[in-house]
Amino acid sequence: MGRQSYRLSDIDFEANAKEGVAIDWPIRYKDVAPWYSYVEKFVGISGEKLNLPQLPDSEFLPPMEMYCVEKEVRKRIEKNFPGRVMTIGRVANLSKAGEAQLGVGRAPCQYRNKCSLGCPYGAYFSTQSCTLPPAAKTGRLTLRPDSVVTEILYDENKKRATGVRIVDAVTLQPKEYFAKIVFVCGSALGSTAILLNSKSNRFPNGFGNDSGELGHNLMDHHFRTGASGVWEGDLDKYYIGRRANGIYVPRYRNIGTDKRDYLRGFGYQGGGSRTGWQRNIAEMSFGADYKDELTKPGPWTMGLGGFGETLPYHENRMYLDKNEKDKWGMPLVVFDAELKENEKKMRIDMMNDAKEMLEASGLKNVRSYDNGSYLGMAIHEMGTARMGRDPKTSVLNANNQVHGVKNVFVTDGACMVSTSCVNPSLTYMALTARAADFAVKEMKRQNI
Repeated sequence: MGRQSYRLSDIDFEANAKEGVAIDWPIRYKDVAPWYSYVEKFVGISGEKLNLPQLPDSEFLPPMEMYCVEKEVRKRIEKNFPGRVMTIGRVANLSKAGEAQLGVGRAPCQYRNKCSLGCPYGAYFSTQSCTLPPAAKTGRLTLRPDSVVTEILYDENKKRATGVRIVDAVTLQPKEYFAKIVFVCGSALGSTAILLNSKSNRFPNGFGNDSGELGHNLMDHHFRTGASGVWEGDLDKYYIGRRANGIYVPRYRNIGTDKRDYLRGFGYQGGGSRTGWQRNIAEMSFGADYKDELTKPGPWTMGLGGFGETLPYHENRMYLDKNEKDKWGMPLVVFDAELKENEKKMRIDMMNDAKEMLEASGLKNVRSYDNGSYLGMAIHEMGTARMGRDPKTSVLNANNQVHGVKNVFVTDGACMVSTSCVNPSLTYMALTARAADFAVKEMKRQNI
């Protein structure tokens, strides 16, 4: 996720219904908005308010600062292209630690680029620093490592799940665990693989698969297209620290009066930087002058890379191999999915618009690129167990419950009905918190 955290809007939740694509979301922005706020206050999202209908504002910590080239490009984009905005990324990195974060031992970002090491300061959101510690403090958390869940156990008489079967990843021995409620949250593909592998007389084609939609409507964002260029001047300016964030250009295509020959739209991530010693890695030189030159930063560069929405297509799917299994006994997952004409048309704009904006902003030697993309590359997998109002066309209801099995919830990317063009993890967290709240209330009412 790069910790990039953006809300979906009603433009996203209503798109399928308005355009006649796939099925309608069973919820709207107003249903999720309080849970976005709940999650954001706990997680800590730094960013800037924009008041855009296509990108609702979050509960923000102070925004991180743009670099000088980014500030200038922002002004020129917004001057030359009315309706287009450039902002600092909305990121789950603490620019300032509040009471909720300090209470679990987190600290503000130190701008030391330790993100890949897991952040020893707990400044960026992660399970290890943010959610496991308070869960452990309750005294009601049991962690069972080295566990490969293979199926959900189902009692056909009680018409409910009773728990899960796992295989120990080390000993390869099976074991069963029992629970009143099962939350499946193993990533879109992992969760659906478990559901597909959980067969019974009641569900011969996979757990909760009365609709036949389980495994279908596989989605991801498409990316690896955009442009970059060189900024002349400002060589006396640098930046302080190593910002764990970039810039963001929210979607502007097919918004308002803008109409294209494809549906939906895209946003840009990117940023400015000064090139380092790698710029001369091919020079094959040596000597004092050469080494001295490499101690100085090179020119500023600026890049924009698009992330586009992929439509939900029934034929884009995953399924389980009938013969091949992994070492833990799980059938291998097979994919049959592709980008289609709508996405290919969008990519032309994603590339050309990036080049046009950078050139209009004064960058030199602007080069556009399209390095190709296929489903899975952007690692924003969605769909395959979608929400819906009708059990005949969906796997989950509006509360992320499996239709027909009240005590099983699926709250990760598998539940998504469409993708928007923004990083989806914040939405998963909001839907998970919402579903957990619903489950607790239903248990108290003895409905589960």
